[in-house]
Amino acid sequence: MRAPVIFRFLLLPHLAVLLRSLAQADEPTIGVTRTGLLARPSLIAASVVLCLAALAAPASAQDAGRGTPGRFDFYVLSLSWSPTFCAEAAERHAGRSAGAQCGARPYAFVVHGLWPQYERGFPQYCQVPAPRIDHRLVSSMLDLMPAPHLIFNEWDKHGTCSGLSPRAYFETVRKARAAVTIPPEYRDLAQPLNVTPNAVAEAFVKANPGLMRDGIAVECSRKRLSEVRLCLSRQLQFRDCPDVARRSCRSDRLTMPPLRGG
Repeated sequence: MRAPVIFRFLLLPHLAVLLRSLAQADEPTIGVTRTGLLARPSLIAASVVLCLAALAAPASAQDAGRGTPGRFDFYVLSLSWSPTFCAEAAERHAGRSAGAQCGARPYAFVVHGLWPQYERGFPQYCQVPAPRIDHRLVSSMLDLMPAPHLIFNEWDKHGTCSGLSPRAYFETVRKARAAVTIPPEYRDLAQPLNVTPNAVAEAFVKANPGLMRDGIAVECSRKRLSEVRLCLSRQLQFRDCPDVARRSCRSDRLTMPPLRGG
């Protein structure tokens, strides 16, 4: 059931009580004194108007498509800066291993996910239970998404909203990643690098013709660069996405931890 439907369903009993109160305003036996709600007809009338307005309001385009596979406006490709993930994992787990992503291989930007989006908001978990994905498909994606549980989770939460089969969805993930050029200064980072969110965004814009400044968001966590999110059309062309871009990190300075291993 969609959120607006739930909202209207919850309002119906309250509307019924208000209407009964108006009809019985001269009967003190309903348990509300004349100094309470019934002594305030303007309050009751206002409440009725609000309830009726909520019931009559049409669902937005976003709500109308929420949870329906294949009904969305564009994609967000989320690229996670792996050294930040590993640094935070080490802090949370007292230095214990956080899996293959934080092993010897020097991962830089990895794919967090490819997320179907509405112009405002996004769908998720569009098929419950989600169609299962073959372990061979999971293995084939580990070069871009170096954790099996991440692949399963992204399919369940976001992939099911794409309207694609598991194989077609992950082929689209690979194509989306191939459409993005990582700025050269971030490809083989050997030392910590101090950056600003705006500088990172501008570096991506410079490296990717067609990418607009309001088509990218830079995310941060604990003063570290955590993710770069780029908006792509359903045909995997760069496009603007003001609702996503305005959520960029507001910090003045961020650190990019260097690549691990090597």
